[in-house]
Amino acid sequence: MLLNLILPRFNPYMSTAIIDVVYPKVGDAITIGGKLMDVTIDLSAMAPHDCPPISYYRLIGRDRVWLRRLDVAVGGEPEVGASLALFSTEPDEELDSAPAREIRVSIAGIMGRQAWPQF
Repeated sequence: MLLNLILPRFNPYMSTAIIDVVYPKVGDAITIGGKLMDVTIDLSAMAPHDCPPISYYRLIGRDRVWLRRLDVAVGGEPEVGASLALFSTEPDEELDSAPAREIRVSIAGIMGRQAWPQF
């Protein structure tokens, strides 16, 4: 079965995200709880804030799958709803049919790399 990953709307004011890290490579198996991608959301141009307008998130897989196709690159800025990747439940499944559903993900807020002290 084919599963796709689309960029979810993390916040009502967001329109895009920046892809910071893609953890698996095409062909890799992803276990439940496996890291998929880290993204940055910048709301500074969209809405006034009383806190930092930049947030960092990690997409975590909740299905056992194989990454079959990556539709974004690190540094890319896809729009909400854009395809990020295609997965399959079998490592050698044909890719010629439409995805049956979206991959299940958890979304975790994380600290950006620049927030960590450099030792």
